[in-house]
Amino acid sequence: MRILLVEDNQRLNAALQARLEKDGYAVDAVLDGAQGLAYAEAVSYDVIILDIMLPKKDGLLICHELREQRINTPVLMLTARDTVNDRVLGLDSGADDYLVKPFDFNELRARLRALLRRNGEEKTGLLTIGDLSVDPATHFVERAGHSIELTSKEFALLEYFVRHPNRVITREMIEQHVWGTDFKGASNIIESYIYRLRRKIDGPYEPKLFETIREVGYRIRKPELEG
Repeated sequence: MRILLVEDNQRLNAALQARLEKDGYAVDAVLDGAQGLAYAEAVSYDVIILDIMLPKKDGLLICHELREQRINTPVLMLTARDTVNDRVLGLDSGADDYLVKPFDFNELRARLRALLRRNGEEKTGLLTIGDLSVDPATHFVERAGHSIELTSKEFALLEYFVRHPNRVITREMIEQHVWGTDFKGASNIIESYIYRLRRKIDGPYEPKLFETIREVGYRIRKPELEG
């Protein structure tokens, strides 16, 4: 999943980016509101983490302008202010959730998962495709009752596919949503990850869930649509 982080405190910005990337998210991190708005307008994100007090353009105005442009990416507002009026202003600007500083990183994780669930079909948090189960909270993966060990990047790749079943995912989409704008890997790194993931998820099991769409990309299909 790809996240835009707009936070002007450099230390907090760097710490959040590092921890989110460790969790497997692709993160674009910027330090002012003008940059934040430009990124949000140019790129399709899964979630935006947006501080309210920002140089050049504040978070409330950014959120309002995005909603006016019909950019409906879920927005999690960060603020040091905790009055009822502040929360109302944030939500009325178009934000989906509101987190007061200082906060525990585990709460931020939980808020992000809730926003991702809100946009998906699964409301319980557990993602399923046939006999494949994926838990974003614990990174636990199971197929046909057998647990499957994945690296953080393999998990991020699998989660992206499972959140978009039956949709053809191109190499460029994978670069953007799993690796991010700073991707500088070898030309075949995505293919290598897909190969390893398919061996683990599909290798010993039937039916096969992953498909290669020649010269286009890949998709993971729900078994009930086969035939």
